[in-house]
Amino acid sequence: MSKVAFITGVTGQDGGHLAGLLLGKGYRVVGMVRGQMEPSHPRYRQIQEDLPGVELVLADLLDPAALVRALSTVRPDEVYNLAAISHVGYSFHNPVLTHQVTGGGVLNMLEAIRAAGLADTARFYQASTSEMFGGLDYNRPSQGYDETALFHPRSPYGVAKLYGHWITCNYRESYGMHASSGILFNHEGERRGPEFVTRKISQAAARISLGKQHVLELGNLSAKRDWGYAGDYVEGMWLMLQQDEPGDYVLGTGEAHTIREFCGLAFAEVGIELEWRGEGPDETGVNRASGTTVIRVNPAFFRPAEVDILLADPSKAERVLGWKRRVDFSGLVKLMVAHDLEVERAGVRG
Repeated sequence: MSKVAFITGVTGQDGGHLAGLLLGKGYRVVGMVRGQMEPSHPRYRQIQEDLPGVELVLADLLDPAALVRALSTVRPDEVYNLAAISHVGYSFHNPVLTHQVTGGGVLNMLEAIRAAGLADTARFYQASTSEMFGGLDYNRPSQGYDETALFHPRSPYGVAKLYGHWITCNYRESYGMHASSGILFNHEGERRGPEFVTRKISQAAARISLGKQHVLELGNLSAKRDWGYAGDYVEGMWLMLQQDEPGDYVLGTGEAHTIREFCGLAFAEVGIELEWRGEGPDETGVNRASGTTVIRVNPAFFRPAEVDILLADPSKAERVLGWKRRVDFSGLVKLMVAHDLEVERAGVRG
């Protein structure tokens, strides 16, 4: 009998990559979509086309009874909780909903697993985040954050994720559940939503090179992140649930790059060499060949509490899980820009 995996957030970047990985391993994969989306809804049919081989069930992280019904029917061997309100900037504008979904939704999932009688058999993965660390000087180890580093989240999203992280640890310790958290640093790719800065940059580079857009507006260009490819990271999720004992693992590259660097590589992929002029809110990225401004800072994109740098120490995952990233930083940027060039040339948004 093949294993059964239950994925929340299956329509997101990580969910799509993970579903493909598990299908390739012979799993029966069941993805949860929000209960408001009836099978007759066009978006539901589109999801079926986007995720061939994935069975869909209707439920919602904010509806505990629906979660119990879904889990009782599916009886999964592995549960991957990837669903969340996951945009940091959005969480400042909608902190209550972020708390309910991203934090409380984890508790609802854990309780539903217990109520469905799966606490002793189903293995649970919680998608934690590097945003729980906060990037402040006093809690930032020079070699990067590992599983023992201090948490100090700097956004409602980070705070909500920290609750989800600790409630997962609590259920592991209180009820003996095989519950693990993956503390993933920024992982991007061609499936990343356009509201996230890396995809915003790769799309803009493609569109500007094709004359479809003139200027890209960004916030803090000096923010440094540890960026990897999402397709590599979902393998780490799977590896965590294959271990005899549950635990928490940091996944990242051990390298940090600025948003400015990401822009430079992305625009170079479309033949535009950037020259940076000015400082702070007046900084601009100029096409060196034409002298045209193609990037400018918009203070509206600054966050109330900025995270200056996030850098991972993934040595535990590499040692215990045997996990290793395959795509490096420049390869990630190249992959994303190539995808968006193809999309834009075809005249489709994706």
